[in-house]
Amino acid sequence: MRLFVALEIPPGVRESLGEFLAVLRALSSQPRWVRTDNLHITLKFIGEVLPEKLGDIRAALSAVHSDRAVTLDFRGVGFFPNEKRPRVFWADVEASLNLGQLAGDIDSALEKLGVPPEKRPFSPHLTLARFEPPGLPEKLRAVIQENARREFGSVAAREFHLIESKLKPGGAEYTTLETFPFVVAEV
Repeated sequence: MRLFVALEIPPGVRESLGEFLAVLRALSSQPRWVRTDNLHITLKFIGEVLPEKLGDIRAALSAVHSDRAVTLDFRGVGFFPNEKRPRVFWADVEASLNLGQLAGDIDSALEKLGVPPEKRPFSPHLTLARFEPPGLPEKLRAVIQENARREFGSVAAREFHLIESKLKPGGAEYTTLETFPFVVAEV
């Protein structure tokens, strides 16, 4: 099983991003566009695990809590590593400080089960497309630059999800295995 932990994107934000992506897809098929229904914010990529480890993972995740919801504002777009040689096109996520703490707590809980800890600092973003090979068609660049600070919506997240990813020829297929409410008492 290939697993990850993520926050879901609310329908209004998903719809706004979907409209924007439809415009971009019409301009270029060159990047590998993420399907709108697959949009999420990854908190922790777990990777391949044996099915018998699933119970331990669920138990570890159910112990992760926060005293308040995570607020997320989806605003702006950009590239990793940069616009000159993009590999990933993303929507920016401006989040409350407790999002980093939540991701760190999930990482720590899973590390106790032998899941390797993250080596890079947590950087919330929403992957919209992948460029293979890196490169950005000029007509796509122009529309993206016009929308560099576009607003897509906001959410206050109170739960995260354990998701299974099955890689298929038409793209990844995601199945939510369990939802974990993480807010114990709002401050």
